[in-house]
Amino acid sequence: MTLTAALRVTRGSFSLDLDLTIAPGEVVALLGPNGAGKTTALRALAGLLPLTGGRITVGGATWDGPGAFLPAEDRPIGVVFQDYLLFAHMSALENVAFGLRARGTRRATARAVAADWLGRVGLADHALAKPRTLSGGQAQRVALARALATGPSLLLLDEPLAALDAGTRLQVRAELGRHLADFTGHTLIVTHDPLDAMVLADRLVILEGGRVVQEGPPAEVARRPRTGYVADLVGLNLYRGTADGTAVALAEGGTLTVAAPARGAVHVAFPPTAVSLHLDRPTGSPRNTWPVTVAAVEQHAHTTRVRLDGAPPVLADITTATLADLRLRPGDEVWAAVKATETHTYPV
Repeated sequence: MTLTAALRVTRGSFSLDLDLTIAPGEVVALLGPNGAGKTTALRALAGLLPLTGGRITVGGATWDGPGAFLPAEDRPIGVVFQDYLLFAHMSALENVAFGLRARGTRRATARAVAADWLGRVGLADHALAKPRTLSGGQAQRVALARALATGPSLLLLDEPLAALDAGTRLQVRAELGRHLADFTGHTLIVTHDPLDAMVLADRLVILEGGRVVQEGPPAEVARRPRTGYVADLVGLNLYRGTADGTAVALAEGGTLTVAAPARGAVHVAFPPTAVSLHLDRPTGSPRNTWPVTVAAVEQHAHTTRVRLDGAPPVLADITTATLADLRLRPGDEVWAAVKATETHTYPV
């Protein structure tokens, strides 16, 4: 019962060309910058936007394709929206039961199923609560219970944790992961958050400009990014160049010495934490060193991220103590250094 989708959608000057498969029990995360086509893909799968080409099938059933279109209300899907869209005048129990009632389930049965699902997400004591009295994390769990209560074949999660504060997100992400692990249908998560994708998904699909630029298991994508967007997403410096042994001539300018000899077109990647900054050209163990100019200094998580212009440009993560010692300001000229052993090289 694999979901197979060839999503071809043209809207004005934008076109989506996405081939997507999701196996039963698999969680796929769809990522990409604004305007990449993530929402278009979700709406097409949900039946809210007809395809202009291609096909969507689940097992032997066609949801959309030449001569066939299954309306949204007839598709076995569950959706969790970014702002949850709970009915304000209904209790948590009535919200969860709504999808079942809309499909013709008798009220008593729908309420019993809803109560069971509220228990599963830890909200049995909030069955009669109205959405306005729930915390963000509780509202998210009600929305998830409502989506799962109908027994959907496809679960669509649209930025499911975006509305939560950082503290609540950590707990809810873990809870959501447990529920998705138990779900035997197909799950697609649309998100901008790389951590949500890395933790929750079995496979990542990266969209840029309506096309897939990379896909694979989270660890593989994180280790071998293939575009600048993906590198930013996983927090790596990424360059493309031509290797001749351990020397790589970079397209951005400059040359890097790498640990593993290679030939031909390659990517070179290393984390910002591998970059050290110095007021004078460093000496000592063999390393890459080159002059750079401070472009920006910004707080990044528990470190300070420095954006540096040079050949090549580079991101460096340094401690607050190092920042104080160097007294870095935009326009300052310093030296960047990266050990060859910190680099990771792989074919383009």
